[in-house]
Amino acid sequence: MSMRISSAQNPRIKFALSLQKASVRNKEQLFLIEGLREIKLAVQAGFDFHALFVCPEIISKSQADSVIDGLTGQVQVTETSKEVFGRLAYRGESGGLLAVAHQKRIALEDIRLGDVPLILVTESIEKPGNIGAMLRTADAAGIDAVLICDGITDIFNPNVVRSSLGTLFTNQVVCCTSMEAIKWLKTRGIRIYTTALTASRPYHAADYTVPSAIVSGAEATGVSAVWQESSDSNIIIPMFGRVDSMNVSVATSVVLYEALRQRGFYGRM
Repeated sequence: MSMRISSAQNPRIKFALSLQKASVRNKEQLFLIEGLREIKLAVQAGFDFHALFVCPEIISKSQADSVIDGLTGQVQVTETSKEVFGRLAYRGESGGLLAVAHQKRIALEDIRLGDVPLILVTESIEKPGNIGAMLRTADAAGIDAVLICDGITDIFNPNVVRSSLGTLFTNQVVCCTSMEAIKWLKTRGIRIYTTALTASRPYHAADYTVPSAIVSGAEATGVSAVWQESSDSNIIIPMFGRVDSMNVSVATSVVLYEALRQRGFYGRM
């Protein structure tokens, strides 16, 4: 370790804390990652690191070294006291490990597609926890890519990174406009299924065995007219209670797994 910090007023600590603000993240093109598993997934995904904070009172040397040994380039590795680490960590002790990493983005043209692509599209999702949960579902379902359209929340928001449990790094995630996504999907012959409350067929009646994109919108407003007008089919999950919607991440899971069921779960079972 290069040094040990026991004061939250240390410039390195203050800089790391400043990355909780979107304006600073955007300016510095850096972001925070908490936890051993999440940091390892980012390393495997080829993210470059700027700094690593380690609390030896929480994490063992062997566990810390398992991450440090995988880092490349000039990375500041700093020990902190438990008190200081508690100030840094968003989620409690975070396993005693927190990293500052360089942002890395891919474009639509960089996406690698399988033979019969299955893609999740989100439009103007505001809550970081919902984005993180949807990324977890996308990872679990093994889909090709996630398109974050007309984003309201920065995907490098600490709450997105945290709630995704590192699946921000295991998915192909692209941020773009709705019009860019629609053009990209149409030119590749990918059928668009848009979740909507009106003029829709039951979600399980749609055919997802072809190249498909499932579009989910914000809970308050749903998907915009541009997606509904560009859709090959609007779909709806039947509701039998007193409300007409469910959490967007839950609804997304229902539809994605129906698509997997129709595809025989890719022969994985």
